[in-house]
Amino acid sequence: MEFVFKKLTSISATFILIILSAIFIVLFIYSKPAIKEYGLKFLIDPRWGVTIKIPKSNPSNLSISDKKTAVSGNLSQEKLGTKSDNEDDNSLLNDDSDNDNNLLNDDSDNSNNDSSLNNDSDNDDNLLNSDSDDDSDLMGNDNEANSNYVTKEIYGGLIPIVGTILSTIIALLFAVPIAMGIAIFLSEIAPPFLSKPVGIAIELLAAIPSIIYGMWGLFYFGPFVSKIVGGPSVNLLVAGLVLGVMIIPFMASLTRDSMNTTPNVLKESAYALGATKFEVIKDVIFPYAKSGIIGSIILALGRALGETMAVAFVIGGVFKLPKHLTDPTVSIPVVLANNFAESSGMSMAALFYLALVLFVISFIVIVTAKFYFLRNKK
Repeated sequence: MEFVFKKLTSISATFILIILSAIFIVLFIYSKPAIKEYGLKFLIDPRWGVTIKIPKSNPSNLSISDKKTAVSGNLSQEKLGTKSDNEDDNSLLNDDSDNDNNLLNDDSDNSNNDSSLNNDSDNDDNLLNSDSDDDSDLMGNDNEANSNYVTKEIYGGLIPIVGTILSTIIALLFAVPIAMGIAIFLSEIAPPFLSKPVGIAIELLAAIPSIIYGMWGLFYFGPFVSKIVGGPSVNLLVAGLVLGVMIIPFMASLTRDSMNTTPNVLKESAYALGATKFEVIKDVIFPYAKSGIIGSIILALGRALGETMAVAFVIGGVFKLPKHLTDPTVSIPVVLANNFAESSGMSMAALFYLALVLFVISFIVIVTAKFYFLRNKK
């Protein structure tokens, strides 16, 4: 039985590693065209879906699809050239026939004394022909100029990356002090008859769907913040504050549970030595529960990085780098949610590239925090 139990636990751990690896592999495979096309410049390019013209004479800037377009354009240009040669031959034949007709007309005009009328009509025809030739030359020049370029769509992830990082930082700066205060109050200060209902209320807040937070932020909290700090009611600051409100109950519950694991003998010994409530919390409870507190912050950070619906309501959805906290912008989850259904080809690969960037950011944050915690623990 013990052998079976060990096998089940090892299979469970392996299953988690397989899922993590599979997610990374899928994101990398589908984002590979965008990685080849844009490379690391994708991370610092603020453009998204911008169409530019590239000269055909510069093949180093063309992708494979653009090169195919250029080749097909050259073939069509050659066909147009052969067609124009045939038209030139036909025009020469028409000119010869026109000259013969003019000789006959001159003879008939001399005999009938109507040469003046025919000359006027010939002059009018020549003017019309010259005008049409000029128009065709202008159109030919425009077509020739356009045929020397191919179009290319540029995608960059700088704006959603910046929006994601800034909104998460605002959320943590707002949520961490409040969550720590709630956890300290519930675990050490509040009487039992008050701590239990308040704890239940905190857990209920953590269970509220994110779309409800988004609607609340859009119709009430955003206009309220706008009246205080100015700017539109949907912007980066409102998105960060709504994220902070969302992760406060989550972080407070985990932090309170970590503080409650502190042995009573340690706290009573500190009180016996004359320590105050503040000193016990600072010197006994926090050091003992540090791992749980850091874990709660990391988990809250992960939720803030990947939050979609609430942020989509209040961040603004504008592809623009925010110069102020009250400017509207976008985040990575919002871009993925708003553009996935309408994307294909390179735009779809760019979205998978953004998803891969978000995955790597979350992984780096968690690994860095864990490494820092383990180093201090030693």
